[in-house]
Amino acid sequence: MDLKKYIATIPDFPTEGILFRDITPLMADGKAFKEATNLFTAYAKKVGADVIVGPESRGFIFGCPVATELEIGFVPVRKPGKLPRETISYKYDLEYGSNELHMHKDAIKKGQKVLIIDDLLATGGTIEATLSLVKEYGAEVVGCAFLIELEDLHGRDKLHGMDVYTILKY
Repeated sequence: MDLKKYIATIPDFPTEGILFRDITPLMADGKAFKEATNLFTAYAKKVGADVIVGPESRGFIFGCPVATELEIGFVPVRKPGKLPRETISYKYDLEYGSNELHMHKDAIKKGQKVLIIDDLLATGGTIEATLSLVKEYGAEVVGCAFLIELEDLHGRDKLHGMDVYTILKY
């Protein structure tokens, strides 16, 4: 199945000069969404994941069905103030400002094999922050998986030799 047919390209969104890759048509089509989920699930099996970690919010969209299919846990990584129990956090810089991600302190156990799933690999800031949170636990990150990779933004460079799986490349 050609999943690129289910990605809408929106010029000048959210700002002029940006080509936004809209995944909502893929999510709206049951067969296309299932195909993407199946591809992620096959990769998760290949790398032997014990738990799926997904950054807010699109990592939830793709990570949860994979965790459900494999009958393993899913751990959300969220923005400040969204998780109710004690968290660890990681602050990182963006082009215009900074951001911060949080994960529950008891979410991951030392030695667990973690697969991080998100919708998009662009500049790599979010995934780099997520990796830092997971590694604080002593967990083993067995891979990072993305629906879309924007190759010209070189986000893969921030993943320092991680096993990276992408379904679609632009």
